[in-house]
Amino acid sequence: MDWYALVKFLHIACAVVWLGGGFTLMLLAVRADRAGNVDSMLQAMRATGELGNRLFAPLSLLTLAFGLILCGVWVGFSDLWVVIGLAGYAVTFSVGMLVFKPTADRTARIIARDGVTPAALAQGQRILSAARFDYSVMLVIVADMVLKPTREDGFVLGAMALVLLGGAALALCHLADGATGRSNLASHARRPREVALGNAMSRTA
Repeated sequence: MDWYALVKFLHIACAVVWLGGGFTLMLLAVRADRAGNVDSMLQAMRATGELGNRLFAPLSLLTLAFGLILCGVWVGFSDLWVVIGLAGYAVTFSVGMLVFKPTADRTARIIARDGVTPAALAQGQRILSAARFDYSVMLVIVADMVLKPTREDGFVLGAMALVLLGGAALALCHLADGATGRSNLASHARRPREVALGNAMSRTA
């Protein structure tokens, strides 16, 4: 048996489910945000909270673990693309732990207490803003793993930097829209109607 091929397959399979599933949920939330559909937005947030702890977090750790095995046994840690990949993972893991989870918990508490208020939807806007930057980081990680750039690949490294800057700019613009009330969801907030759904979110958070 080719152990390298097996570990590499497991590394890629975990990454595909982790990144693909999270990206799908982000797209659903973005569509709901643009349509001003509060119900769909809350469903996407609830699914993110449920799957984040049960599926995405374990898969992200497995992706890291298999990647570390590949580097420790076969590849090594000295190549630039390995360093970039590990740094990117650290960034996206930190965003998940320091932004996504506490913000989702805070949103669930607000909805459970007050219903769907502008304050609750503002927390959802923060999650969407962070997700835009987070997935620009993930796109860079995928490109890094495939292209394996070296210090001589200035064009590739520059393109990766532009993707990160674009993701940060989109996140900041979206956050600014939410802060100034330009979000489509802001005009659709309802105070008491979604208390039951908020309770369900708080139980799963």
